[in-house]
Amino acid sequence: MAGPSVDFWQERFERNETPWDRGRVSPQLLHWLEQGLIGPAHRIAVPGCGSGHEVLALAQAGCQVTGIDYAEGALKLCRQRLEDAGLGDADPVELVQADVLSWQPAAPFDIVYDQTCWCALHPDHWRDWADQLYAWVRPGGTLGLMAMQAQRDSATEGVIEGPPYHLDINMLRALLPSGRWHWPAPPYGRVDHHMGRFELALVLRRL
Repeated sequence: MAGPSVDFWQERFERNETPWDRGRVSPQLLHWLEQGLIGPAHRIAVPGCGSGHEVLALAQAGCQVTGIDYAEGALKLCRQRLEDAGLGDADPVELVQADVLSWQPAAPFDIVYDQTCWCALHPDHWRDWADQLYAWVRPGGTLGLMAMQAQRDSATEGVIEGPPYHLDINMLRALLPSGRWHWPAPPYGRVDHHMGRFELALVLRRL
């Protein structure tokens, strides 16, 4: 498999080497919650959920949340975060250790919130991931995608570097075409990241 292996991610969570982790909930997710784009009773998936800041925030907002991650180390941290907040197995949270490129839900979700998943996948797998997102979201449902902008100078020579991989907007339009998804008109919101990069906040509706 091209790109980072499960051992790569597991080692980083075991060593607490997670520089992508803000240490708090994404401000964009909080904004979407305040807007009512995401709300109580929504069934929502968080692929690449990591240590679970967003899983906890969504559960506290009354959503039915499924957090998926490749590494058991990530889910261990997520589980502990939920327990520390007083949320346990009886609450509407499901944690799944799985490869997002092959896992399938029992039923499509109302919303998929992809903050750190796509930019962690090697470009060889982007076509498959785009197909997964289409399958995971119900017709009329929503994809909230934080598109990491991580362009590097080496890209001018065709070098692929990551993670995080750069999510070019033209690539996203090609893999999430208007025949499958409704795209709002740009410009799109910019969310600065402490790693010195930024994300584009995209809200797409599945047709």
